[in-house]
Order: sequence, then C-alpha cells, then structure tokens
Amino acid sequence: MRELDQSVIREFERIVGANHALQEPDLTASYTTDWTGRFEGQSPVVLRPADTAQVAELVKVAAAAEISIVPQGGNTGLVGGSVPLNQEIIISTLRLNQCEPIDVLAQQVTVGAGVTLAALQSHASQRELDMGVDLAARDSCTVGGMIATNAGGINVVRYGAMRDQILGVEAVLSDGSIISHLEGLEKDNTGYSLPGLLAGSEGTLGIITKARLRLHPRLEERCSAMIAFNNVDDAVAATAQLRRTLPSLHAVEVIFAEAMHLVSQHIGSSIPVGHDAHAWVIVEVAASIDPTEELAKAIDGLGSLPVEVAVGMDTGTRANLWQYREKITEAISTQGTPHKLDVTIGASRLAEFVNRVPQVISEVDRSATALMFGHLGDGNVHVNILGPAGAEPDEGVDEAVLLYVAKLGGSISAEHGIGSAKREFLHLNRSSSELAAFRAIKKALDPNGILNPNVLLPPESP
Repeated sequence: MRELDQSVIREFERIVGANHALQEPDLTASYTTDWTGRFEGQSPVVLRPADTAQVAELVKVAAAAEISIVPQGGNTGLVGGSVPLNQEIIISTLRLNQCEPIDVLAQQVTVGAGVTLAALQSHASQRELDMGVDLAARDSCTVGGMIATNAGGINVVRYGAMRDQILGVEAVLSDGSIISHLEGLEKDNTGYSLPGLLAGSEGTLGIITKARLRLHPRLEERCSAMIAFNNVDDAVAATAQLRRTLPSLHAVEVIFAEAMHLVSQHIGSSIPVGHDAHAWVIVEVAASIDPTEELAKAIDGLGSLPVEVAVGMDTGTRANLWQYREKITEAISTQGTPHKLDVTIGASRLAEFVNRVPQVISEVDRSATALMFGHLGDGNVHVNILGPAGAEPDEGVDEAVLLYVAKLGGSISAEHGIGSAKREFLHLNRSSSELAAFRAIKKALDPNGILNPNVLLPPESP
C-alpha cells in the first residue's frame, strides 16, 4: 500500500475531520471495489468532505503534493470508472447530500452531488414533480455519478439522458478552483456549456459538487404491459410502431430469452406470458389521465406480432411485471463475475446484432454465455458475458463484441461510460482528431493529470 506523507494526511484530517479520512483497509474496502467485483484497487485514504469548500481544499492539498484523485459517488458503476487502480486517494461525495427547496415555477431543483436518485425522486414528488432519469440502482447511485457518466436508464425514450436534465453545475477543478453556475436559466448563450462538458467526463475534468436539474410533472396515471414475441425482429418492429403511435410512451424495455429464464428462476416466479418466446418487451405509458385505453389500442394495432400480452393497471401488477426487468442485474451477479458491455445499435441493425452476437462470442470463447436485455426504445443493449461456472470469460470476447458493434455503426458505450474497461477501445467510435480534442480539453482543465487518470482516455502511443 502506498504511504502518504503524514503532513499531507494531517492536512486532509484538518479539512474533513479524522472520522472522515478513512485509512484502515476494513473501512476503505467498500470504496475500492466496484459493484461487479471485477475491478478492485487500493487507496491510502478515503476522504469524505461535507461541502464544496472542503472538496476544494482537499484538491489543493492533493495538487500541491502531486497526488492523484479518484472522485466517487455511489460506486455503482460497472466499468471500473470509480476504482483507485493505482492507489489514488478517493474523494467521496456521499456527504454532499443536501436537497434545496424546489423551484415549482421553474420546475427545477438544486441538489448536492451525493444525493441518491431515490432521495431526489422522493424530494421532487412532494411537489408533484419527477426526475427525468430513472435507474434500477436508484437507492445507491448519486446525482454526481449520474452526471459524470451521463446515465440514461429507462425513460430516455421520453426525457433523454442525464445531460438533458442539467441546467447548471458546481464543480471543483484540478487546481482547487470552484466553478459555479446554478441559475437554471432555460436560455443562456453566454459561452461554453460547462454542464454539458462535465456530463460524461467521468471525473476527469472536475469533481461535481452540486447540480441544477430540470424536473418534470409527475404522471400518476400509468399502465404497463409485458408483450412476448417469437423473435427479435418482431420485437424491434413492434417497438418502432409503438413509438409512432403512443404519445404517452414512458419506457420500452426488452429482455431476451436467456436473461428472462435466469431472472424468473432468481425471483422464484414463472414468466407471466409466452414461456417459449424469445423476446419480452415491457411497455409503460404515463399521463395525467388514464392511458390504459391508449395502450390497449396501440397493442391491438401490432396485429399478429405479439405472441401473448399481460397488462398491469394497478401498482401491484405493474410492479410484478417490472421486477423481471429490474432484478436482472442482481440475478446475473449471482452466477459469477460477468463482463458487462453496454452498447447502442441503430434500430435497422438491432435485430441483426442480437441474433448474431452469441456466435461472435462463441468464436472467441465456446464456453461463454451471453445474457442480454436493455432499453429497446433507444437501441441500448446490455450484453452480459459469463464464463464457465461463473468465471470471467476469455478477455478477447470484449474486443470481439465491441468490434462488431463498431462494424454495425453502433456505440461501444451507451450509458455506463468508458471507465477503465473500455478505454483501449475508444478509438472504435472516436477519430484521432476527436481523441486529440479530448486530450486538449483534459490538458487545459487538468494539466497535471491528477483527476481520475485511469479512465476514459487511452494512453497516447509513444
């Protein structure tokens, strides 16, 4: 374990208090391993500041001592983006968990980076408003981490990803200086959009401490349906039609056969419809008035494409359908340590990808198993690859799948970020000119490269 100079440790303790400068391995362990268990590191100290001013002081001390920093929120990432792989110090934002009063007229709120999504949703609901992004990890993931990875989730088809929710940001740069622009003006053309720049930057440009977020009217009237299909092509065609015909469309999720059977076994409940189907689509509509009839009409319009349909109109039956989607990641984790490839494919090539990718994987590792699900409304497929008996698959499967994604014109990262897992593959989606621009931005805002140095940008060739 790397040892820091005791004078530096004392400075850190002076800023946050000794109780919030964690050094013992049993206290730091939960901060140094990612959610998948695949990425594990070590850190000499985990620092837990209480406000932006403390974050700024910590960064100034670290910068003066030439110590690298890994910013961390809920540590729910899946690509090694918040793990100290080379014994960096961790600055955790979990104590930055204040929710300011909601601006009802503007439908906006300012919150700390450590506020969990569930806490934000609860806070907004008190004024009959809602957050546009929703994730299964809502109880643990934090606003700062969601911005840093430009998280998407299940409602992108209606509201867009995290970048679309941000109206202002406060952050600490690599020299300890603070940028703050939290007015929340819908129109503000005064130069560069720093919130847009920090969204998706994975902590490499600054440490987000607060955000001004757009909220949306809370739509209490909801109806969900699980639709079974014989094949992927029918599921994709049906989704395209539903997007055209359902004004109240709120989410379109898909579960493919191997993942559906696994999650069904995991929760101890039989598949609601189409046990022998190959794809199940969960559709949710939401509106201020009951959208059930609208959904029923749209499903009728699908003709012979569906095999069978189950509808959930009340909270209990809707939750029963949604558990098959929300507990998939949990179910997969019980089987071992998967490689998680979060990709986006254009609608015209989506069925081709889902049908072909198991063979692509098998050509590299015959014993590997692919479990797939995702956000069908925006083309985002989560490809989870397990090796035999829960072991990790051959490392070559990642490259094979991502090369295939790029060949089809897709993105190698839809919403989890690049992290350390995919940075060597970033060139598949970004040209050399784009990577040069990325590095120039990084150099300008973090000239000494101390902020999250192991993620996003691949090392430059000698």
